[in-house]
Amino acid sequence: MAIVAPTILTETLDDYKTSIDRLAPFAKRVHIDISDGEFAPNFLLGEAQLYWPKEWEVDIHAMVSRPSEHIAQLINLKPNLIIFHAEIQEDRAVLVNQIKTAGIKAGVALLRSTVPSTLADIIRIVDHVMIFSGELGKNGGTASLMQLEKVRLVKAINPAVEIGWDGGVNLENAYTLAQGNVNVLNAGSAISGAEDPAAAYEALTKEINKHGVI
Repeated sequence: MAIVAPTILTETLDDYKTSIDRLAPFAKRVHIDISDGEFAPNFLLGEAQLYWPKEWEVDIHAMVSRPSEHIAQLINLKPNLIIFHAEIQEDRAVLVNQIKTAGIKAGVALLRSTVPSTLADIIRIVDHVMIFSGELGKNGGTASLMQLEKVRLVKAINPAVEIGWDGGVNLENAYTLAQGNVNVLNAGSAISGAEDPAAAYEALTKEINKHGVI
């Protein structure tokens, strides 16, 4: 079963608070982006400034070059899931072990050019693989549905892993993504850019749960 996770991607504390306030009435699982201005081209709010309603299930997407410099503070926040990028130059297995030892789920994000078979050892030990189809550090973007082939390749390596999708989720493609075995659809501008974010969230949720017509 697929779910919709609203995304928070902000550069200032004021914008972050506004996002929290807009999502709080309806959000259950939320995807929060952080960035170091190096792995992604712009600085986003850092982990030291993060907070969220206690009832939220939060996934943190760390678009950082050296997750080892952020991991302890991220673990202290006690999120549901910490996702780092496969393309970093650090020891990914060490990071996964550190996160999971703390009782937190570990995830890895794959950029469009990254081939799952080159990361089989990591895919086998993580809880979540996120197919990244957007632009680093930016809302919007386009969902490249060709990337859905990666879901099959990832599942061949680890059938039990949860699959996330980040980038360009909207009403036009949400059903296709859900039918492509994406479990978590991280929706940014489709919700944050809507005049009524609760209605946009409800529409996306209804869309991914509709029954196909033969």
